[in-house]
Amino acid sequence: MSSSTGIADSAIVASLDAVLGAAHPVLSVAPVALESPGRDFPLQVRVSAPRSGAHLPVLLFSHGNGWSLDGYAPLTAYWASQGFVVVQPTHVDSRRNGVGFDDERFGAIWTRRYDDLVRVLDQLDTIESALPGLAGRIDRSTAVAAGHSWGGQTVQMLLGARIVDADGSLGMDRREERVKAGVLMAATGVGGEELHPFAKAHFPFMNPSFAQLSAPTLVVAGDHDQSAMSSRGPDWFTDAYHQSPGATDLLTLFGAEHSLGGIANHEAVETTDEDPERVAVLARLGAAYLRAAATGDTAVWDRAREAFAHEGTAVGRIDSK
Repeated sequence: MSSSTGIADSAIVASLDAVLGAAHPVLSVAPVALESPGRDFPLQVRVSAPRSGAHLPVLLFSHGNGWSLDGYAPLTAYWASQGFVVVQPTHVDSRRNGVGFDDERFGAIWTRRYDDLVRVLDQLDTIESALPGLAGRIDRSTAVAAGHSWGGQTVQMLLGARIVDADGSLGMDRREERVKAGVLMAATGVGGEELHPFAKAHFPFMNPSFAQLSAPTLVVAGDHDQSAMSSRGPDWFTDAYHQSPGATDLLTLFGAEHSLGGIANHEAVETTDEDPERVAVLARLGAAYLRAAATGDTAVWDRAREAFAHEGTAVGRIDSK
């Protein structure tokens, strides 16, 4: 970790590192092809895992609109170093596929995204065999998930959130019981009349019900995240915490916009609020939350929250139910 970023001297990062322990060397392979009958494009994923260790839980990661398996290394590489087998699919909306808003296929992409994550869980044999040295080291009984922006909406369906259909009825229950917990980063809130016309026309999934989101969930929001999709302010991105029984904690990052400091890539065009320390803190808090859920060691999250409350008041705050 380079001191030129300022991260190496960060007291809060050092405190969280003391809670989580050392990061382990990571191996990664991409693209790995999964079976995907009927999909318009081949389903390809990146698989990353620590070089050593056993009983490794699976961490599904869903990218934001336009991204791919090559993004979000500031988070995913760190999570792999902390003992997860991180699997990142390239969803159909990736820029490399060229499916724009005016494409007749666009309206169904939100369901295809969900299907991608389920296919990963259904094909762990392929995941395991793709990365040399991973055989026999995956804990197939334990999976968690994380997603950013549209990826957050994708993951929240796995956790139990449902879509309110145009007639006001609840859509399909897509809760995936194999997924034990999740992290929702900058995931959009409830819809209704506060949605802007563009969002109403192109994003049918932006009308969620969080009342059924039952799995333990950490919600992450930036207090400067003003969406172009809704007339609501940054509080829109906290709805999953306030309206669901499963969301246990809300991490509010001060000064953060939609990229939360640069989680997709510090130098990406979307990174309007570059802050390496913020990203490092989010990576560590996400790892602590997911480790607690995956292993049952709830003390690791308690210790991480305590460290953050002591050293991280300039970075953000954590609210808990």
